Amino acid sequence: MTRLIRHSWPALLLCLTVLVLGASAVGAQSDGQFELGARLYAENCAVCHGPNGEGRVGATLAKNWPSIRPDLTVETIIENGVPGSVMPAWGQANGGPLSKAEIAALMVYILSWQTGGAPTFAPAMTATSRPPITPIALVQGDPNRGAILFDENCAVCHGLEGEGRIGATLAKNWPSTRPDLAVKTTIENGVPGSVMPAWGQANGGPLDESQIDDLVAYILTLGKTYPDVQSSPIVIPPEEGGPSPFAGWLGVLLFAVLLVVILIIAWLFQRR
Repeated sequence: MTRLIRHSWPALLLCLTVLVLGASAVGAQSDGQFELGARLYAENCAVCHGPNGEGRVGATLAKNWPSIRPDLTVETIIENGVPGSVMPAWGQANGGPLSKAEIAALMVYILSWQTGGAPTFAPAMTATSRPPITPIALVQGDPNRGAILFDENCAVCHGLEGEGRIGATLAKNWPSTRPDLAVKTTIENGVPGSVMPAWGQANGGPLDESQIDDLVAYILTLGKTYPDVQSSPIVIPPEEGGPSPFAGWLGVLLFAVLLVVILIIAWLFQRR
């Protein structure tokens, strides 16, 4: 027995080393997955669900999930969305931007709120630096403030330049007589039956009317709905058939000759 232990201890030591290294690797992978999930959450989810999962225009996530396998529940919701609600599908298989590994990292981060509370690692979205934006005439709101609001609330779904992502393309011409009112109504009330939620405070959203006006002013600068209109002189087209023979000095001369003829005829009648 002693001989057996003496000859097998190198193998036992090797197994113990492998177990320790494996556990360290799993721990490091878990930490990396948590940090990735925190970053992805801040970039994609916090705008709707709140920085700490407290809920905003989306559901509260900082809670205990009533499921035997909450990990599968959360991953399925992220992957496929919730039909009939404002929760879109984020999985690449459904046209979204996130891979399965990224969705798994998001799940780990979200489920950490079940028992440990909100984590401290929650980087915030930062606004993109842009040159000053010239306001559009007759459109209420400040597009420069609207650009910041757009980055903080809209870019995650509609793209940094309104090019579209999981939300609609906004850098376009809006087919409306008053596109500013059309865009404002959409932001305030959302689009029922779609993934566009209501952002107006009157509908339970986080934005007040002045903020929505600023957003509208910025969004309309992304397309060419309001092209620059340069004034041009009014030109009256010439009448068909060319100029009248009685126009100008010729008309005055003909009128004078006709008047003289009439006077001569009247004088001759009087002499008779």
